[in-house]
Amino acid sequence: YEVTSPPAVINGMLVVGSAIADNNRTHAASGEIRGYDAKTGALKWTFDPVPQSPADPQYGTWQGDSAHRTGAANAWSVIAADPARGLVFVPTTSPSPDYYGGERLGTNRYANSVVALRASTGQVVWHFQTIHHDIWDYDNAAPPALVTVTRNGRPVPAVLQATKSGMLYVLNRDTGEPIFPVEERAVPASTIAGEQASPTQPFSTLPPLSPHRFNPDSAFGLDTAGRAACRAELAALRNEGIFTPPSRQGTVAYPSNIGGAHWGGLTYDPVRELVIVPVNRVAVAIQLIPIDSFDARRAGADARLGAQYTRMRGTPWVMHRHLITAPTGIPCTPPPFGALVAISLKTGTKAWEVPLGAFAIPGMPKAIADQMIATASGSVNLGGPVSTAGGVVFIAATLDRKLRAFDTETGTELWSAPLPAAGKATPMTYRGADGRQYVVIAAGGDGGSFGTGDAVMAFALRR
Repeated sequence: YEVTSPPAVINGMLVVGSAIADNNRTHAASGEIRGYDAKTGALKWTFDPVPQSPADPQYGTWQGDSAHRTGAANAWSVIAADPARGLVFVPTTSPSPDYYGGERLGTNRYANSVVALRASTGQVVWHFQTIHHDIWDYDNAAPPALVTVTRNGRPVPAVLQATKSGMLYVLNRDTGEPIFPVEERAVPASTIAGEQASPTQPFSTLPPLSPHRFNPDSAFGLDTAGRAACRAELAALRNEGIFTPPSRQGTVAYPSNIGGAHWGGLTYDPVRELVIVPVNRVAVAIQLIPIDSFDARRAGADARLGAQYTRMRGTPWVMHRHLITAPTGIPCTPPPFGALVAISLKTGTKAWEVPLGAFAIPGMPKAIADQMIATASGSVNLGGPVSTAGGVVFIAATLDRKLRAFDTETGTELWSAPLPAAGKATPMTYRGADGRQYVVIAAGGDGGSFGTGDAVMAFALRR
């Protein structure tokens, strides 16, 4: 249990969420949101995304003897604040554990949602669920963005929420009603005993930010052997598109647990009414292994992009997850593996999409790195964008450790500069005392393929 994002500061209150370790047990720590008096430090209210009172209208959406002792559904991302309305907008995550919901049947409302709370009291004003009964680790990781959009010639205050499932939801800030329609569509059923996947999921009618299906025939590889290895692994996995439930045989999860859209969030150009979102386009395999047949010696590395085995205590399962790659370590999904996507809220269409970075990691054999750059591979990315009034989007985030600038209207890459480690952060821009415009990025890397550093890099327009 830790705090990974700053509190929201609003009208004399501090509103704070928390991060809770994934996949550990059914009864994980509570994901309560807490409101504190900013002057005295006194706790004024708490909101538990797992309803504890039978009087709560969503209490019945958590079913089973232990459902209301489920933990998590917390908010580890940034909470957005609207002082004029006295509201905070809380992006909640999956309940515990992430990949098996047999102990928390039902749609699990308030989890995987945008929840608008009265900042002074913690009262629920409205809520919108982006994933029903999450069993894919599809947290609402991106911070909600508070913007104004134009509909039928009139300005409408809105909340933008981009998701790991590759959706963009545009919600009325006062009511939570979708401004662009959302459709409940049928999705595959679970084959796991005791599990009941939701029969439908809410699909935004805006274009997907990342693909929702991965056909084995399109498997990528640097050579014939690589493609054959990818196809062989995929042939053994359950693969029915997005929201295919985890299974004993193994399931393709695409987008993966790192998205789709991720905790880097989005940026919005209010003049052009363009939403620009960084996304990942790699698949993972998810397998549920019965505990009585699990050999602990098989457990290897535990990393966001590596292999992971986790004993989900309180369930009869061990979760195994790994990135689906060829023997060279290159993802099996078709490139680009990461992209920058622009959605027009004027037209409701995709304005452009371009590869973001290159899957070129320092230390990688030069021949492979050169091929990745030549094929516009794009990069797995974790970090956010910022847009300027001059029509430029800045983002780092990539494995190839660069800060880049893109033309907001076209997606054309305008400029790049190397960083000592990956900029797994969101840039900021400001006017300095000398009148020049600066862009600053924290290049910490966070270890592994992203590198490790402690640099803060500043760039400026020419005098």
